[in-house]
Order: sequence, then structure tokens, then C-alpha cells
Amino acid sequence: MKRSAIGVITIGIALAGWWATTTLAGPTITVGRNVPANQQVPVDKIDHSIWNSLLSKYVDNNGYVDYSTWKASSADQQLLDTYIQQLSAASFSTNSTREAKLAFWINAYNAVSVKGILREYPTTSIRNHTAKVYGYNIWKDLQLLVGSQPYSLEAIEHEVLRKMGEPRIHFAIVCASIGCPRLYNEAYTASKLDEQLTLNTQAFFADPTKFTADTASGTIQVSPIMKWFAEDFGSNTAAQMKTIAPYVPDQAQALTASGQARVNYLDYDWGLNDQAKVRGSSRR
Repeated sequence: MKRSAIGVITIGIALAGWWATTTLAGPTITVGRNVPANQQVPVDKIDHSIWNSLLSKYVDNNGYVDYSTWKASSADQQLLDTYIQQLSAASFSTNSTREAKLAFWINAYNAVSVKGILREYPTTSIRNHTAKVYGYNIWKDLQLLVGSQPYSLEAIEHEVLRKMGEPRIHFAIVCASIGCPRLYNEAYTASKLDEQLTLNTQAFFADPTKFTADTASGTIQVSPIMKWFAEDFGSNTAAQMKTIAPYVPDQAQALTASGQARVNYLDYDWGLNDQAKVRGSSRR
């Protein structure tokens, strides 16, 4: 083969690779802002009060969000942007408390998820915006700037929160789906973190669409979250069940802690955690 032909083939391969990385990848959407190091604030000092007020206003006790009303309020959409920009100013050091970091990243994940849904609303599911091959994937392409570092939702979950060794984060971070834990309608804070994580974990396992136990047959049915992130709860199924036993309903705790239960996994509902959907269902 002549060198010229080899050159053409090489250029063709290079162009194909460039096309794949620039065309198949989704458009990156950045939220927050670049904050110079001398303007950053210790994570322990980040104020979550705006997020708390928005959650109180738009999220009910079951974790469903009034997206339609929130979408219609330019003022409250701007407030959410203001809060997200405050998150961008966080800095982390060896003096940062574990509780402050956990609360920060849980709030960040949830606030960015809500921001992502409000951009797309009306929609029926976050899965409508998670392209696998071509186009925008909200979990990868919606990125929060913290300092000057971009963090996707995937990175916040897998590279930050899961590495902090607190399995209850899986009952606190919410990807805008009914199968998720409820979106807690107050902001997580360092001072209340353990109490808040406990409450939301208990609420998760009190929901029969996410956990049931039949003591007569020795069978547990549980959310597939426990399968997807099994290693965060223990090295085997028995250990995983023992981890969650303190949070399940009282009548199921002995079976769950025994390590002897047969465990099956429930289906996951990817429908949007939308108050409008609940209102529509109640009218039928």
C-alpha cells in the first residue's frame, strides 16, 4: 500500500475519532460559577438556607415536587441559581468536618438534579434525558462548578459521596424519580445530619413500594438500590440486610438482621416525582 493511501486512512481514522468524541458526546451544561481560590469559603460556612426555603415551598412530605409551579416562578428559579452559585464557592480542607462535606454534597446533588429537571420540564422521567450513545445525558453532561472543578451528578455520587463511607446517602440523594428515596423537604445540615439521614432512611423502608417483609415465609423484598450499590452495605446479602435492619419497620427488624431471609428485588419506578402526577392519579 502506498504511503499516500496510508496517510489518507490515518486521517480518516483521526477524523472518525474526532467526530465520535465531538458529535456522540452530549453538550455539556455547566451550572454555578468559577470562584477564584481567594474568594472561596470553607464548606462548613456554606449557607443552605435558600435551598431549605425552596424545599419547604415546593416539596411535600412524601418528597414529590411541584415542578410546574416552580417552573412558572422566574424568581424562584433565580433563587435556585443563586444557591447553586453559593455551592460553587465551597473549599475543602483537612479541617472540614465530615458532616459538613456530606451535607454539602447531598444538597448539591439534589439541587442540581432539580435544576436539571426544571430545564426540561414538562417531562415524565429523568430517563428521557439520559442518552446512552448520542446526545445529552443529564447524569454526565449537567455539571456543577465547585471552585473551578466541574462535577457531574455521576461524579458527585460515585467519586465523592460513595467514597465517604456513609451508605445512608443512598436514601438521601434523589434523581427525581418515584423509585428514589423521597426528596427530604429541608436542607441537610452538618448539625442535624445524622438525625436527617436516619429519618429519611426510615421513611424509605417504611414505603411498601421499596421494602416488604413476610416473616412467615422469611422473605424480604427490597428496592434494587440495595442490589445496585450492594458493596456499600456489606460484603454479602446477609451483611447488607444487617446494615439496614435498624431502619426497617419494627416487625421486620428481627428477620432482616437474622441474615437468613430470602431477598428479592422490587421493580424501580423511573416516573418523575411530580406532584402533578399525584394530583392526576387522585382524580381518576
